Amino acid sequence: MRPLREIAFILTAALLGVGLFLTGGRPAQAEGMNLVIQGEAFPVEARLLRAEGIDPRSVGLEFSLMPEDAGLVTREGRVVLYRPGEAVLGVSEAGRMVRFPLEVLPRRIPEGDFVQVFEAAPRERFTSDLWAQGDLLLTGTWQGRFPPGDTRLPGDRMLLWDVGNPENPRLFDEFLLDARTVNDVKIRADGKLAAASHEGSEDGLNGISLFDVSDPFDPLLLTRFTQELEPGVHNLWMEDDFLYAVVDGEGAGLRILDISEPASPRIVGRFAAETSFLHDVLVRDGLAFLSHWDAGLIILDVGNGLAGGSPENPVELSRLPDLGGQTHNAWYWPEADLLFVGERDHVTPGVLHVLDVSDLFGPREVATFAVPGDTPHNFWLDEGRGILYAAWYSEGLLAIDVTGSLLGELEKQGRTIARARYGSEEGCLSASGTCTWAPQLHKGHVFLTDMNTGLRVFRPEF
Repeated sequence: MRPLREIAFILTAALLGVGLFLTGGRPAQAEGMNLVIQGEAFPVEARLLRAEGIDPRSVGLEFSLMPEDAGLVTREGRVVLYRPGEAVLGVSEAGRMVRFPLEVLPRRIPEGDFVQVFEAAPRERFTSDLWAQGDLLLTGTWQGRFPPGDTRLPGDRMLLWDVGNPENPRLFDEFLLDARTVNDVKIRADGKLAAASHEGSEDGLNGISLFDVSDPFDPLLLTRFTQELEPGVHNLWMEDDFLYAVVDGEGAGLRILDISEPASPRIVGRFAAETSFLHDVLVRDGLAFLSHWDAGLIILDVGNGLAGGSPENPVELSRLPDLGGQTHNAWYWPEADLLFVGERDHVTPGVLHVLDVSDLFGPREVATFAVPGDTPHNFWLDEGRGILYAAWYSEGLLAIDVTGSLLGELEKQGRTIARARYGSEEGCLSASGTCTWAPQLHKGHVFLTDMNTGLRVFRPEF
């Protein structure tokens, strides 16, 4: 490739000169190739080098790519190329265009596969969420949704697994709970406290149950708490001495519990959007990210300090309602200022939305990832390697490269590292079809719950 050099172009009779600059202010050239990496977004800056008799501020420059499907260029001048090969970046003014040739190099990602090392299929119940900490892994259960006479049973259990050997988990205990669905389970970061959600209980009180798991192989039920949680709790999160509970029903929203004395929880905070129901919550660095279904994504200060919020006084920082509806879950990556948000729409189908949250008061969508045929469910991010593990219902488990600067349609950029699809192709909620639900990277393995076929463990080989 020739050395990059600054050049000027005659765009109008007034001899307007335009310089085009790539990442880091490097000047681009119109003759000879400019090397870029597939899927690596970069900014370009077009500025006037001379403007004889014309106010440079009055000149509107436009960007374009040729061919049009080669990638994406925004009005602000951010560019990403989707496939290896050659493309052209155009800069236009008043019908005249300067063309900058680009050579797109293949994205370098680890080539690999998922190797399944374990499967346990308690098929009498659907399997819901999971959570692992140390040698303990919990899984929840869903109620049966098959015709009368089917042998599957209500989702009234929390299952406990010994994962000291990650390639051979051992089911060693289960708790019977008053629920038709135990949708969510969590273990606190210190490994001493666990929680499970109740929905559809016979006594109509639902709520959450808290367990002492200081000895992971001799867990103790501490309490079941139901106050203001009677409609049912779909998801929950534990952060330090607080539990964030997602209450079922439109307008019910979030309840924040002080669990500093786990046997005697008490509600200290509340939040709900005016419309829609809350589906999930994630808390990190004093921020609560609410997946509020058709109300979109809402960010709260619950101790971060940006707006004086606390668990007792959650303060809304921002919301992004236009995410296609059915905002289902979120994962925050503070080091990269990114938020990954799932849209659970089985018809369209839904996509993974990537938000730039460098300004928490004004998050904005920068990229998406889609898989034809189905919608995403839950995610887990290996932040050290920049690999997102995504459960994609009937389309299986995916490992996605999310390193670098993200922009545009990520599935077109060579970012899929590996994919696991197993069983028959009958689809979700069938006897044996793939129905991936929740992944977690733990002890170098991906633990995965499948609604139909229970717990699976994969060894990532990449």
